[in-house]
Amino acid sequence: MWGLGNSSPSLAIEAMQAMNDSVQNAVFAPTFFGTPIIFGSTALLAFASGNQSSALLFAAAMAVYLAGAFAVMVLVNVPMNEALAQVKLPLEPAHAAELWSGYSGRWQMFNQLRTLASGIALLLATAGVYQLAWRA
Repeated sequence: MWGLGNSSPSLAIEAMQAMNDSVQNAVFAPTFFGTPIIFGSTALLAFASGNQSSALLFAAAMAVYLAGAFAVMVLVNVPMNEALAQVKLPLEPAHAAELWSGYSGRWQMFNQLRTLASGIALLLATAGVYQLAWRA
């Protein structure tokens, strides 16, 4: 995004539209939708095997991911991307600059929140794995 911000606003909008079009693929869907399923399934298996501390850590990882990454993506970033997809180029330079300015900062803020939440979820899941290995 910083690199896009260093280019012309019209080019940044066009590039972001292309990136948003390309993200809907066979790699993204299982990773994005499968992560909370894996965390939840692992929490249930850990609980069923009597490892409540690991179950709690995996459940927390799932909750953090769902709230901080999944929900933010679905409720904020996807609608922003869909709105940007409706923009017809070329635009007047001043209009493109205003549009990109309003989009980029907000999108980056929520993307950083998603990144932070995903990192915390990963740390929680790692702690859950550690607990499983420690009990073994």
